[in-house]
Amino acid sequence: MPRPPRVSGKHTIRALERLGFLQIRQRGSHIILKKQTPNGEIGCVVPLHRELALGTLKSTLK
Repeated sequence: MPRPPRVSGKHTIRALERLGFLQIRQRGSHIILKKQTPNGEIGCVVPLHRELALGTLKSTLK
């Protein structure tokens, strides 16, 4: 399986917003996003770094 590309925090946030997530708040360099679903609420935290670590990106996508 190929490695995921290196992306920035801003790029990840834009992609999540296209999937229906909304920015709720920010604390320091971390943006908190949430999305309402029929099964409840999904939360996600994305750091505003130039390049996200592969583990952080994998966790966000999960």
